[in-house]
Amino acid sequence: MSKFELYNIVLKDLINETRIIDFDLDNAFFNKIDSPEVQKGDVKAKVSVQKKQTVFELQFVLDGTITIPCDRCLDNMEQSIHYKEKLQVKFGDKFAEEDDIVIVPEAEGAINVAWFLYEFIVLNIPMKHVHATGECNKTMVVKLRKHITHKKDDDEDNTSLEFDDDDDFTPDEIQTDPRWDGLQNITENN
Repeated sequence: MSKFELYNIVLKDLINETRIIDFDLDNAFFNKIDSPEVQKGDVKAKVSVQKKQTVFELQFVLDGTITIPCDRCLDNMEQSIHYKEKLQVKFGDKFAEEDDIVIVPEAEGAINVAWFLYEFIVLNIPMKHVHATGECNKTMVVKLRKHITHKKDDDEDNTSLEFDDDDDFTPDEIQTDPRWDGLQNITENN
């Protein structure tokens, strides 16, 4: 038995009906996937399958939360997931993805949706994910404050790492490292 056998959806016996399959994507699911982006979570997935002439339409609805590291302090944080997606599947000779259509071997007559579910979750993670105001690990924030250096008048660098008001940090407090001052003259002269 494959570790993802529970996520197989048999298509070959689907006639003129809509089949709804529910999946609970819990910590065991994310451990089986063994990917670094998401290690834990509790996401409910509802997959609706309907045959439309030569194509099967799969509609995914994902709702729940996942646990990911905060970009600022690296402590775990919860990220809510609310996502809808459609996928079209048709039969062919071998497994392939062409444009927006997934081709599965007709001999198998089924599709395994485990990886699709995981990809939809990962695609729903925001580029920047940080704790809410004041919830970051205070020790890590102090260490970051200690090690960040850049020019005070460089607006681009001031916005690259933002701290909340509760973290008692303002970009003007950043001190430049005198060892790098000589190197800044090189870029300004070229």
